[in-house]
Amino acid sequence: MRVLKKRMAREGIFREMKMRKFYEKPSEKRVREKAEAVRRTRKIARKKAQRDGLLPKPKPRVRDEKFGRPPRQTLEPSPAKQE
Repeated sequence: MRVLKKRMAREGIFREMKMRKFYEKPSEKRVREKAEAVRRTRKIARKKAQRDGLLPKPKPRVRDEKFGRPPRQTLEPSPAKQE
């Protein structure tokens, strides 16, 4: 079941189901599809530039070992006002 859900998410089936809940005007659909195509093209160009060494590779994200997610940012306690 987990593998199926992961595969469906990767293929964009869940996103498409959410979008189909409501009517989308044809003009809005064209604009969305064009924006998605531009985003895909830019992503492919960025990946190619990174492979060719023209852009630096993205920094690896540090993961919290216990939960497998990025560590939380802790706020520094602000110094108390002295009057």
